[in-house]
Formats: sequence, structure tokens, C-alpha cells
Amino acid sequence: MSGMNTNAIVTGASRGIGRSIALRLANDGIGVIGTATSLEGAKGITDELDGKGKGYVLDVSQVDSISSFFTSIKADFETPLILVNNAGITRDNLALRMNDDQWQSVLDTNLNSIYQVTRNCLRGMIRARWGRIINISSVVSRMGNAGQSNYAAAKAGMEGYSRSLALELGSRNITVNSIAPGFIETDMTSDLGEDQTTALLARIPAGRLGKGEDIAALVAFLASSQAGYITGETINVNGGLYMG
Repeated sequence: MSGMNTNAIVTGASRGIGRSIALRLANDGIGVIGTATSLEGAKGITDELDGKGKGYVLDVSQVDSISSFFTSIKADFETPLILVNNAGITRDNLALRMNDDQWQSVLDTNLNSIYQVTRNCLRGMIRARWGRIINISSVVSRMGNAGQSNYAAAKAGMEGYSRSLALELGSRNITVNSIAPGFIETDMTSDLGEDQTTALLARIPAGRLGKGEDIAALVAFLASSQAGYITGETINVNGGLYMG
């Protein structure tokens, strides 16, 4: 694996959008360093990548876990120059009923982790004078969503962080962008009832839920040399649900 010229870290790569991103980048010839929160998940990533990358255990909410992860990958990979911050959780509740753990766990996993993981990649990118940082946000950061004030706040913070970092790193040929998916076919949306799905689709001009591959295709472009003049942007991928 160390012979691969360009490597990408994809957090939360065992399922959903992260899995689609990892597989797309691997198929494009990029060495993928995928993360999951369990040994089983990490092994699943390694198996699916089939020699084009490797899965590792990482809890992005824990600084010690992040430190151990970056120590571990040095044995298998050259410096990763592409970073996809995708790992995230939801802990939904109305603001009046939300407890401190529901608020803090979402902020730690969805926002604080972006800072911690990204800064571990910056020296290598700056040394190489090339890098791609792609943060997976959400349409909820723009629209809001009842019961998700913690999630919306974290994703909005991610986008603000991305714009500021883009200003700092632009002269080093390092781009920083966010992607804001709408409703994507994942384990979570598969649990929606027929009435909920029908009501949701009525709000989407494209008339369908998105697929992980829709997000992965944009990640692949933003990770490429062709996207070197795009930075500091949040790009919506939501079938027209939100057009702001």
C-alpha cells in the first residue's frame, strides 16, 4: 500500500455515504484509509476495498483515539493528501427536552472531530504543497430541522470552519470544501414508513432520494486536480430540496 502515490482518509467508511465514497475513490486508483468505530466495521472496510486500502478503528470524538489512528496508518501508507471528514451521528430531540449528552456528543463527533482530524493532516499537505479537504455537511445546516438543533449547529459550524481554513490554505494549493447532502438512501431513511417517504418525496423536485454514489461522484471530482480552483464552497446535493 505504501507504493500508492495518493492516499485518502475517509472517516465513517463502513456504511452509507462513507462507504460509497471509499469505494469510488478506491476505484479511481486512490489508496483509501477508511475508518469505523468497531473492529468488525474496520475489517469489513478492508475486505470491501480488496487490496486498494485498509480499514482502521477510530472514534473521532476521542483525541486519544485520533492520535493512535495517525500513528497506526504510518506503517501502511504514505502521507494522506486527501481527507474526507464524513463520520457523524444524530441524537435527535426537541430543544426543550434535549439533554447535555445529546448536545455534546453530536458536537464532539460532528464538529470538534473535524478540527482534531484535519490538523493531523495539515503538515503533510503543506509540505507537499497539495491537498484536498472535503467535509460532509447536511442540508439541515441551511434549512434547519425540528428536533435537530444540535446536528444543525454542528454542520453549520463545519461549514464556517471550512471557509476559514480555505482562506488560510489557498496559497498552498490546498482546497477545503463542504458537501451538503439532502436525503440520501441509507440505513436511517430505510426505516421511514410509506407515508413518511411519500411526504418527503413530494418536497424533492427530482422525485427521488439521493444515493451514496451521488455524493461520492462529487467527492471524487473535488479530490482531483481538476477541482483546484474550487475552495471555500458548500455544494448542495439534494435533488432541489434546498436551492439557497
